[in-house]
Amino acid sequence: MADVALSATPSKLSIDNPNDPFVVQRASKDDLPEILAIYNQSIAGKQATANLAPVTCEERMDWFEEHINSPTRPIYIVRAAIKSVDNIEQETLSPIVAWGSFSDLYARTAYHISTEISIYLHKANHSQGLGSALTHWMLTQAPSLGIHNVVALIFAHNHPSLGLFRKLGFEQWGYMPKVCDMDGFIADVVMLGKAVTPNNTTVSDSN
Repeated sequence: MADVALSATPSKLSIDNPNDPFVVQRASKDDLPEILAIYNQSIAGKQATANLAPVTCEERMDWFEEHINSPTRPIYIVRAAIKSVDNIEQETLSPIVAWGSFSDLYARTAYHISTEISIYLHKANHSQGLGSALTHWMLTQAPSLGIHNVVALIFAHNHPSLGLFRKLGFEQWGYMPKVCDMDGFIADVVMLGKAVTPNNTTVSDSN
């Protein structure tokens, strides 16, 4: 696996709306509670995750530490940049509004060039273009992490997410019918994929 340096340097995330800028950076050890708060918001809707009950920090600590200590499978957090009295953006003073991760597609070593992407937004930040912007930004980072292929596993009934990823150039690489018991209905899962290189990750930011 490629040896890529860890960096916590914030980068700007550009979207058209709202007007306030966003910054994105790698998650740190203190971010897990906010990350899980956003994740747990998504469970009740049964569209974004196959978990059916909220998860705790204790349950996800091993997962979190594996990511924040990995040079090639980061978790990125997004904060709204707010301006102090001296007009300097202070992104660390605002709560996390979204996060995304790259995870191993499969544990075997030969799969290291391929990864699964996950994106979660705070419920107050849906339908603002933030999910599209964060996904696009992560695609631009993927080649520097040694990633050649990015895969998204999405419920077939999650039409907004399917539309977002397809708009960003993802194509259907697989379809798994009736694989998830969602406690009330059986769900299909669509595998969308995109090959990424430094030259093909420039795509639309619009949602």
